[in-house]
Amino acid sequence: MKGKAFLLFTGLVSAALLTGCGSKDNEEEKDDTSVSTSGAVAAVQEMAKQAEEMEKNGPVETVDFRTLKELLPADADGLERKEATGEKNGAMGFNISTATGKYGNADDSETVDLSIVDGGGTSMMMGLAAWSMIEVDKETANGYEKTSKMGDYKTYEKYNSTDKDGEIAVLVNNRFIVTAKGRGVDMDKLKAVLDDVNLDKLKDLK
Repeated sequence: MKGKAFLLFTGLVSAALLTGCGSKDNEEEKDDTSVSTSGAVAAVQEMAKQAEEMEKNGPVETVDFRTLKELLPADADGLERKEATGEKNGAMGFNISTATGKYGNADDSETVDLSIVDGGGTSMMMGLAAWSMIEVDKETANGYEKTSKMGDYKTYEKYNSTDKDGEIAVLVNNRFIVTAKGRGVDMDKLKAVLDDVNLDKLKDLK
């Protein structure tokens, strides 16, 4: 059953990556087009390779979402935490634990959603963090999108300077994804929020 689920999941993610990369004309019309077709193919191949290896190693029990919630900072670079939630979901043999914190200033003109996701190192993570297997570097009139590094960890950034909204995500230990999504804030703010999470402590969780 898990083998069939793995093949189905890999196929769905592969199709999503490939169909998401249109022609040059479409890329000009849509600023949020992420990668070229060749990049998507490379991502699919690498994803399949890593996902197969993960399946051989077997599933890992996800960290309790209550433990993940403890890593959410009470204050996100000056923005008050207004809510903290957590949950665990499962389907087709895959389990995901998630902790989410919502932050904002007094009038919510600046808001940040911070999430910590644990997929247990299963092939599910290869779909959630497909960007970790490719290189992206793109600029438009309204902003940019790129992959980079935060210390030893691969990151993905996307920012719209016109709307002042964006996100930054980091993959930790090939199983945890920490994402900060903001509105009314600049990218430096989002990076500072992400820096408030103890990534080394997260890496050691089992």
